[in-house]
Amino acid sequence: MPTARERVRAELTSEITDAARRQLAEVGAAALSLRAVAREVGMVSSAVYRYFPSRDDLLTRLIIDGYDALGAAAEAADDPAAPPRRRWLAVCRAVRGWALAHPHEYALLYGSPVPGYSAPRDTVPAAARVAVVLGRILGDAARAGDLPAGTGERDPALVSDEALAVLGGDHPAIDEDVRVRALLAWSALYGTISFELFGHFTGSVEDGDRYFDRAMTDLAGLIGLRAR
Repeated sequence: MPTARERVRAELTSEITDAARRQLAEVGAAALSLRAVAREVGMVSSAVYRYFPSRDDLLTRLIIDGYDALGAAAEAADDPAAPPRRRWLAVCRAVRGWALAHPHEYALLYGSPVPGYSAPRDTVPAAARVAVVLGRILGDAARAGDLPAGTGERDPALVSDEALAVLGGDHPAIDEDVRVRALLAWSALYGTISFELFGHFTGSVEDGDRYFDRAMTDLAGLIGLRAR
């Protein structure tokens, strides 16, 4: 059971990160300031530094929290009992829904890099959560015979071993062509959401919901996920 001091620290940490998210919405990640966050929560700057020693530490916390929230939304949307293409579409919809509900946090994760900031390796496990869900769908489809037969071809100079483990694992139906198409679909998911969120579809797409579903369904077909 947490001690009183630990509970107080957790509550203040939550207040600080909540204030920082509001700062993201108002001034953007590049202008995020520990001093401004401290003023908003009624603390002196030196007190905030005991929780986050630098702006970069605070950004890292916001990034991990954002990836975790996005990953949790994707995980909650996946129904392993559903057909693979339906699972894929449900997860993609959940990712888009989270992005539209949290545009400034999404921009922190997938928008322009923050000048002077380099995300540490600590962010990788959280960042991979959506990919793990999509890779699980691919692996389950392969094991259930819901992917076309593949050659089992492997080109380690093209797709990394780390990506192979996430993209459904080692299965004859998941050859290098499928892995490349899966990576293309994964990146297209975020590209489609980013175009919508940042206004690049204005004048091109009339119905965002219908366009998104059509695009994600086509991507599922590109990977080879069957529609049964």
